[in-house]
This record gives sequence, C-alpha cells and structure tokens, in this order.
Amino acid sequence: MEDLSHDSVNRFLLRERYEPKDLFDEVKPYINLVGGILSGDDTVIDKPHSDPKLTELIGYIYSGRHHRTVKGIQLITLYYTDLSGKSVPVNYRIYDKQDGQTKNDYLRDMIAEVLVWGLEPKAVTTDAWYSSNKNLKFFRDKGLEFLTGIAKNRLCSVDGKNFTQVQNLEIPDNGLIVHLKKFGQVKIFRRIFKNEIPRYYVMYVSDKDALF
Repeated sequence: MEDLSHDSVNRFLLRERYEPKDLFDEVKPYINLVGGILSGDDTVIDKPHSDPKLTELIGYIYSGRHHRTVKGIQLITLYYTDLSGKSVPVNYRIYDKQDGQTKNDYLRDMIAEVLVWGLEPKAVTTDAWYSSNKNLKFFRDKGLEFLTGIAKNRLCSVDGKNFTQVQNLEIPDNGLIVHLKKFGQVKIFRRIFKNEIPRYYVMYVSDKDALF
C-alpha cells in the first residue's frame, strides 16, 4: 500500500466504480484512525481525447504540472497520513461544474464525511487555494489544527489593530505570531524554494501557548 503513487491512485479512482465510502472502508483496517494528518489535494487527469462516459465531467482546466490550461477531469482527493507514516486516500470527489459546488465546498464535505465515518485526525494541511477564512473556521470548528498555504495579500496584524498584507511583514525563520483578519491568532511562515518567489504559510493549533 505504501508503494502506491498519487497518480496511480487517481487513475484507479476514475476507473473503478467505487463510492467514496467504499474507498474508506477498504483502507480503514490498515491505518491508525486517531491522531494523523488529513491533506487536501487536487489534480487534473489529462483527457485529450473525450471519453463518452465522462464527457460531462471533462473541461478545460489549468494544470499546475503543465503550467497551462489542458483538457481533462479535476479530481479532489483527501489523503490521510497516520502516526506510523502510512499515507492513503480516504475520500474523493470528481469536480462537476454542473452541480453548483466549488472545490472548497467539496473539501469541507469530504472532511465532514470522514469524521462521521470514524476518522479522528489531529490536523489538516492544504495549499493556498483552500485557505479561505470559511475553510479555516471550518477546520477549527471541527477541532482540527491546520497548516495551509496562504496568499501573500492576506491581511494580518502583529498588534491586533493595524492590518497589513502578509508579504509586507518581516517574518523570522521560526515564524511570526499574528492576528489573521476575521479569524484570530495564528503563526505565519515565509519560505523561499529554489528558483521560486516566496511562499507563505499559516499554522493554527488549539493550544495557543504552543505557537510561541
């Protein structure tokens, strides 16, 4: 199970006639359900040649892998890494623009489902796409800590009064405790990866003293 790549899992989910709960029931016996980390991820499955069975799900979507718009299907997957390091998919959605929901709606629904199914994660990680205030408050209200990417123009304040964009702050290597506008106290981090512009991250834990 540990040898499965994310791409092979994604292809499997599209090929087999599984419902999300079926997938969860398959992996449940092999993982520790308590204390792990949920990771929200989305990917584009290239479909340059239309499949009649999937036509309504195929569209032109920006692909981070190709750095351009491609013809394909967008798959949102929720992975779980348990305390022993096992990482498996536990829920998924195939994006369907006709149902009127967004990827953020899907993610919240998927997390709510796995919690009902018996998973007891400690935290959630996502990229910046999923770090809206609505999502962050949802994670918190579900008792989940989080580490997510965050847009450089998100507003925060060191003193709780004077707000500025994240990119304007002097952020030490070990992070900076701030008040995220319309959310509350968090810790933000700045990282520069090779040949890339700075990326920003926000961390929330239930024990505020642990932020220091």
